[in-house]
Amino acid sequence: MKRFSLGLVLVLTFVAVGIAAAPPLTFTFSDVKANKTAIETDSYAVNNAGIIAGDYVDAKGVQHGMVLAGGKLTTINNAKCQAITGTGGISFYGINKSGTAAGWCTGTTGTLLGFTWAKGKFTTIKFPNSTGTEATGINDNGEVVGLFVDSKGNSHGFLLANKKYTPINVKGATDTAAWGINNAGDITVYTASSFSSGSLSCSTTGPCTSFLRKGAKLTKISPPKAGAIGAVVHTPNNKGDLDGTYFDTNGAPVGFLLHGGKYFDVKDPKASNSTRNDGLNDNLEMVGRYTPSTGGNLGYKTTTK
Repeated sequence: MKRFSLGLVLVLTFVAVGIAAAPPLTFTFSDVKANKTAIETDSYAVNNAGIIAGDYVDAKGVQHGMVLAGGKLTTINNAKCQAITGTGGISFYGINKSGTAAGWCTGTTGTLLGFTWAKGKFTTIKFPNSTGTEATGINDNGEVVGLFVDSKGNSHGFLLANKKYTPINVKGATDTAAWGINNAGDITVYTASSFSSGSLSCSTTGPCTSFLRKGAKLTKISPPKAGAIGAVVHTPNNKGDLDGTYFDTNGAPVGFLLHGGKYFDVKDPKASNSTRNDGLNDNLEMVGRYTPSTGGNLGYKTTTK
């Protein structure tokens, strides 16, 4: 398949995992629920003030964008988005210190619509000549990352900085996405062999592979317990940590934290068989989603000691 050329030499290196046991970390979990009537809450991002961004599904089954500051919920809808639940519904995946959130939805025309939101105002994010764009990460400088779709239906990562769009690709990958960005401009990137319904798909025939991009250099992120389906990296903070989700040998999602060069499993104790770790701030607070035995995603927030 054709890909955009960055005009850069991407050097792939590997993160070595030491044999010695990592010092223990303690994770304390608490549920995140948008409001009392929400039947699902998805927590995707958290800034250093503890403000959470994501989405929730109301009692009527309609999905809404969410910014949650303590007990104060801001419900966000975009008239350009389809009123649907699940993949393609409006959601936010990144939030910076000023409270500007980055997200996307399936638009009323059926295309992927990326945007940022701040103080009640949406700003469209659209990679030039793309057929759809998703915004998933934003740093305190207002730089945005995500993915865009080309005319062939293939996905590519992108960076929007100083009003300039730059494509991000991994050599040899069928589809690429960028997810998060810290204030130094380090970007989390992952790849897969297929893209549909707004998401890259991980499978045994096309596992997801993750990287941290610093300038033109890509460092592979390889949780040691990841099975044949691979891993999806999410948020890099400003202190050298990052988080994400790997798929174990049974294909079940397990959250992870990479801290001090060591990998730690992040599993909500109330989860049946699925914990997805998405957002991370500089205080080692993380947010994500877990699936309880009764089904339906619930959001969580965890503190780390």
